[in-house]
Amino acid sequence: MLFENKTALITGASRGIGKAIALALASKGANIIVAAKSTEEHPKLGGTIFSAAHEIEVAGGNALPLVCDIRSEEQILTTIEKGIAHFGGIDMLINNASAIQLSDTTATESKRYDLMQSVNVRGTYLMAKHCMAALKKATNAHILTLAPPINLNPKWFKDHLAYTISKYSMSMVALGLAEELRPFGIASNTLWPKTTIATAAVNNLLGGETLMRMSRTPSIVADAAIEILSKSAQVCTGQSCIDEDVLRATGVTNFDHYAYTPGQPLFPDLFLDD
Repeated sequence: MLFENKTALITGASRGIGKAIALALASKGANIIVAAKSTEEHPKLGGTIFSAAHEIEVAGGNALPLVCDIRSEEQILTTIEKGIAHFGGIDMLINNASAIQLSDTTATESKRYDLMQSVNVRGTYLMAKHCMAALKKATNAHILTLAPPINLNPKWFKDHLAYTISKYSMSMVALGLAEELRPFGIASNTLWPKTTIATAAVNNLLGGETLMRMSRTPSIVADAAIEILSKSAQVCTGQSCIDEDVLRATGVTNFDHYAYTPGQPLFPDLFLDD
């Protein structure tokens, strides 16, 4: 199988897009290090590292659930150490974990600003930093970060400046890593959805059931991730990818089966002008 004997460390893999990518990789034989905070079921969120690990193994992969709050450098180091000890290495890092609050500057408390910076920027940076040694030993190593193309249209800063700063910073980390790691044959790319994705964040924080009906399922992002991660790391790097564009390039023309609610109009995701 395509990813047999390959190991992916996925942050925020207990639910949503992270879990969808984990299941897609597992179905192709990959080992998954499930790195997330959730050890107990939350009624509004659903999923734990243990339930995700079970689904991954049912899908055909091997899973190692590890508690990891990426705000903690100590937990990052422990997760990487245990993952390597268990599977023998790390071939792919998926920086999926992210915090969100779409509020303007006056409504954004300092603790929420700090949370988004700590998780989105610092956590992504440190996870990549500490995975580098393992990735340098891998063949066709990839870092894939769930972050948008950097769009300097002022409208994307106006209503949620703190969140925008944090997501664009993730994108800059990914682009910087692409050049820094190019000599080592390690790819670094970003991936972002064309439309909103039906996740707990959308349901609980953003638009509720109305926006859920106008969203796609996480499987479209997972399928696009598979395409990126299967490419040559020496060729496919430094790119800001959109899920729909990635799949169109492979010949996909009909995306109807990805709809959360078939037949409903779709809502464009943040940071994309068209």
